Amino acid sequence: MEISIPVFIVLAIIYFVAAHIGLYKMFQKLGFKGYEILIPFYGTHLAVKTIKKSFWWTIIYYVPFLGFVVWMGIIVELMKLFGKVKFSEHFLGVVFAGIYLPYIAFQDDFKFIGYEEAAKYKKTKKREWADAIVFAVIAATLIRGLYMEAFTIPTSSMEQKLLVGDFLFVNKMAYGARIPNTPVSFPFTHHSFPEWVPIVGGSQSYTDLIKFPYTKLPAMGDVERNDCVVFNFPAGDTVALEHQNQVYDQLVRDYGRDFVWNNFTIKGRPADKQENYIKRCVGLPGDKLQIVDTKLMINDAPAYFDENAQFTYKVVTDGTGFNEKMLQKKGITTEPVQKISDYGEYELTLTDEAVEKVKQFSYVKSIERNIEPLGYVYKFQNQPVFPNDTAYNWTRDNFGPMVIPAKGMTVELNLNNLPLYKRIIHNYEKHELKVTDGKIYIDGVEATSYTFAMDYYWMMGDNRHNSLDSRYWGFVPEDHIVGKAVFVWLSYDAQLGRIRWERLFSLVH
Repeated sequence: MEISIPVFIVLAIIYFVAAHIGLYKMFQKLGFKGYEILIPFYGTHLAVKTIKKSFWWTIIYYVPFLGFVVWMGIIVELMKLFGKVKFSEHFLGVVFAGIYLPYIAFQDDFKFIGYEEAAKYKKTKKREWADAIVFAVIAATLIRGLYMEAFTIPTSSMEQKLLVGDFLFVNKMAYGARIPNTPVSFPFTHHSFPEWVPIVGGSQSYTDLIKFPYTKLPAMGDVERNDCVVFNFPAGDTVALEHQNQVYDQLVRDYGRDFVWNNFTIKGRPADKQENYIKRCVGLPGDKLQIVDTKLMINDAPAYFDENAQFTYKVVTDGTGFNEKMLQKKGITTEPVQKISDYGEYELTLTDEAVEKVKQFSYVKSIERNIEPLGYVYKFQNQPVFPNDTAYNWTRDNFGPMVIPAKGMTVELNLNNLPLYKRIIHNYEKHELKVTDGKIYIDGVEATSYTFAMDYYWMMGDNRHNSLDSRYWGFVPEDHIVGKAVFVWLSYDAQLGRIRWERLFSLVH
């Protein structure tokens, strides 16, 4: 059951109007004029004053979503003044305020018991713990869902800028916090329960019976080129649960749909429950993008290249091998050293600065960046590079040129460029797409052009030869954007078994 935002707003209005009918009657019984509670700002101030709380409650009440926490507190404290102190009563008063508050307020035996009598009520230890836990869960869920969330870096795709084992905070307000697509889920889980949880471990932790379409709160700013952005993995709308670290569409290309569906458990996920990725936004809506021999070009000019970005290199020595721990301690590389042959050939992942350091080793004879030319033949995968079509001979190192779609932009649509846009049209903007007798049909109507309904972005990892990014699965829609990486609050190097003290509380520029 998908509830549209207008319907959601109508239901919210009905909830608060009905609740205020109950509050109207409650304030009459408190000796006020009932209509006073209905006056914006003044009514809130009056309620806070009545329950003898700080003026800050009134201020915070008007902070989006945090105000709901204050709303719960006001309801609970008001109910105490009428002798309603049970946990079940408070639960009904908060969750079903539109029904429960009018129901009790209009009963003859629902009377103000006085501040002294209300103050006599003392919570049991169990009740204190229950209230504290419920409040903490609700507050943490709101903060985590709409303001700030902690993430960890599980892969090396952003090294050396962000390292495996970095724990960072992401500002969800930066680009406008999204209203969850699936609002009903178990607290502190993403899409599944942890495997170690008894009985339900690994199973889905949310329900899609109620779904909201994409909408977001006002943004602090727009996504800027070269921001480190957290987003939901666009190609993760369908996953094979046994191979969640692989792109479903690539599995189908490599093994065939029948094999994949017969051997794996296939699951569809809404945007907000797809895996969280972090990459650098190198391309904005409307940008022209091209990669030439590993060099990224944006609008025909060389793109920003972070000093910590790195590529893989073929390093030839006189037969001497490399000590990985020594390379890590010297800050040359954090990636494993790959031995290519028994003749002193190795593959190392290096920044520009690290390349110069390796050149100084006496036993190094040559060092050359690995580059996949146009038309490079992939031995173990079928068309892994976007748009994943044999008509395009692009590679990770030679790609494009191509224009990133922008909201309102119209493109000519034909069979040649359809591979670039078919996922946008069908998966992201939810149109029926068919090709019949060489003609393209969108929602049953022949189409020779298409106008985009959303902005799109191009995300790439700084570890250019070890990053599953837009080069492999394409554009990132605006409704998949989660937030902006702000700072690293903890960093742990599992390989060396130590905390990286120098990275604690470092900003992500």
